[in-house]
Amino acid sequence: MAQKSKAYRAAAEKIEAGKFYSTSEAVAVARETGSKKFDSTVEVALKLGVDPRKADQMVRGTVILPHGTGKTARVIVFATGAAAEAAIAAGADEVGGDELIEKVAGGYTSFDSAVSTPELMGKVGRLGKVLGPRGLMPNPKTGTVTPNVAQAVNDIKGGKIEFRVDKHANVHFVIGKAGFTEEQLNSNLDAALDEVVRLKPSSSKGRYITKGTLSTTFGPGIPLDINVF
Repeated sequence: MAQKSKAYRAAAEKIEAGKFYSTSEAVAVARETGSKKFDSTVEVALKLGVDPRKADQMVRGTVILPHGTGKTARVIVFATGAAAEAAIAAGADEVGGDELIEKVAGGYTSFDSAVSTPELMGKVGRLGKVLGPRGLMPNPKTGTVTPNVAQAVNDIKGGKIEFRVDKHANVHFVIGKAGFTEEQLNSNLDAALDEVVRLKPSSSKGRYITKGTLSTTFGPGIPLDINVF
C-alpha cells in the first residue's frame, strides 16, 4: 500500500476519530485541510439504501449549484444548422454532427459534458460504449438531449452537475473548491443534498442515505452525520 503523504497525515490528524460531522462542520474542516499547493476540489460521496439493479431504484439527477463548481466545464454539442449556431453562441467548446460523432467514436473524451439535439440521438446512441462508462452519454432525464442546446450549455457552464448511483449504490458529486467561502460551499452542498433526497425512490424502504463522506482532492474523508439529512 502506498504511504500517505505528510500533508495527508497532517490533514487526517485534524479529523476527530469516531466523530460524525454536521455538513457545516465538515465544510469548515475541508477548507482547513485542503491542499496548500492548489485549490482543492471538494467532493461528497453518499452510500444510498437502494438496489441499483432495479430500474425503479436508479437514482439519477442534476442540480445547478448556486455558486458553480469553481471550474469551467468543457461542453461538446452534437447539433447541426441553427441549433449548432446557437450552441456556438452559447459558448460550447466543440459543435458538430457526423464529424464530431466520428471523432468521439475514435476515443475522443476530453470534455466534461455532452449535449445533443433529439434529431441526432439515433447516431449519437451508437457512442454508448465510449460515453456510457464515463457518464457522458446525453440523456433527456438530465436535460442533455434537448432542442434548446443553448440553454443546456448555459446551465452546464453555470455550474450544473450530474449525479448517478453506481452499481455499489454510491453517489459522488462535486460541490466546489476549498477556496470557496464556507457560505458558498454550504449553499452548494445543501442544494445538491436537497435534490438527492427529493429523488428518493418510493420503492426504497428503510434509511435512504446510509453513509456520507466529504473530502478534498487527495485528502482524507470527513464522516458526515447522516441523521441531519
